[in-house]
Amino acid sequence: MIPLIKSLTFPLKRLGQSALFLALGLHTGTQALADWPTYRADFSRSGFSPNEIQVPLVESWTFKSTYPPKPAWQGEAKWDGYNKVYDMKARQIFDRAFHCVARDNRVYFGSSSSDQVYCLDADTGETRWTFFTEGPIRLAPTLVDNKILFGSDDGYVYCLDAESGSELWRYRGGPKDYKVPGNGRIISLWPIRTGIAVNEGIAYGAAGMFPSEGVYIFALNLKDGTKLWEQKQSDLPAQGYILASQTKLYVPAGRNNPVIFERLSGKRLRVASGPGGTYCLLTGDSLIFGPGKHGQLGWVDEARNDQLATFDGNHMIVQPNISYLHGDDYLRALDRTRYLKLNEDRRLYQAAQAKLNKEFDSYRKQPETDPAKLADFTRKLGLLGKRIDEATAQLSECTIWNVPCRFPYHLIQAGSNLLVGGQDEFAVYSSSDGNLSFTAKVDGAAYGLAASNGRVIVSTDKGSIHCFTTL
Repeated sequence: MIPLIKSLTFPLKRLGQSALFLALGLHTGTQALADWPTYRADFSRSGFSPNEIQVPLVESWTFKSTYPPKPAWQGEAKWDGYNKVYDMKARQIFDRAFHCVARDNRVYFGSSSSDQVYCLDADTGETRWTFFTEGPIRLAPTLVDNKILFGSDDGYVYCLDAESGSELWRYRGGPKDYKVPGNGRIISLWPIRTGIAVNEGIAYGAAGMFPSEGVYIFALNLKDGTKLWEQKQSDLPAQGYILASQTKLYVPAGRNNPVIFERLSGKRLRVASGPGGTYCLLTGDSLIFGPGKHGQLGWVDEARNDQLATFDGNHMIVQPNISYLHGDDYLRALDRTRYLKLNEDRRLYQAAQAKLNKEFDSYRKQPETDPAKLADFTRKLGLLGKRIDEATAQLSECTIWNVPCRFPYHLIQAGSNLLVGGQDEFAVYSSSDGNLSFTAKVDGAAYGLAASNGRVIVSTDKGSIHCFTTL
């Protein structure tokens, strides 16, 4: 059996599926629930759409880029000789495919190889317009109202008219227009590698990956791109998709841990504790991110900056009472309600055990001790140890279903279906029982998935974008 979880706590309340979607995502403007307006659907990066898809699916079109994606950080992760950590997981995997966003009959993506944003017809895959920048575009754009926003390695945030592709405004994230060699290209000394998050008419981004030169977190007026605030930091880079709640911003820092800011003022609050990496998910008061050095995700109570959980896996989908966990070779559903009760019981037993051990150690150091009292300490400690073992054993029973899965690269949920990306194919599993209901071939490793208006859009590391629809 695949190991379950090392430790996990879930603070979510019971919500309906649609209510959960609204709670997790910050939908700006008049976005319809059918849309996929930003990376992983919303600015909590939940990866969830309430819209159902029906299998079997049929491929309606394929877009093939002349050149494949050119990730900033290529190859295997380097080993950590100082800490003797080998076979490390790559932690900066945000640009291995051209991640897509979609609304109505349009699909949009940015290219790290041709330095363009593309707008495709969602029905035919034909190019409607493109827009050039002077550097790679590594992260998916964001759709809000009639605008599309994105950042480029040339150091600028761009805002275009989503219908025509005409430029509305641009903003330089760094203090100067300096260019340097970087990741095999000529880029700004302050590239935009965070994606753009939007809430209540304010666009948020970050510029810079060289802390010694300054990394700038900023808020812009969505209407005209004027700067509302800016925060400079000199200890961590900014790489990965920004997350936003009603009160805070979470800025991934490449291989390091995300940095947390007040959303309205830009005040830096703290660096999150956890394993590090650019995969992040925000749910309630908890931040999940990784994959760390070993392929693990940390579950952090953000309000207390307390890491409550660490578990093996690549991705997660959070639902009211269930979490779906996705690893290199498995997909599973966890009964979180029961797990939470057992985990809390175990935490109480462990706290009582630690307190009693301290008292026992202190008593044994006294000049004179009572053998009966020593025996009573031993009995109570044994009972607590037994209860801890029982609770730990029952945690493995919280798995609702657990199935082999050969599709390790990406995970999203569309209605009652879980969609996963693998090597040269993607698949659909039932969220109710883990049944594999559909697979389809694609060209390359499927690192990108999106679900919008009955379509499934699959992006690969070869620069192919495949659109599937119901028969």
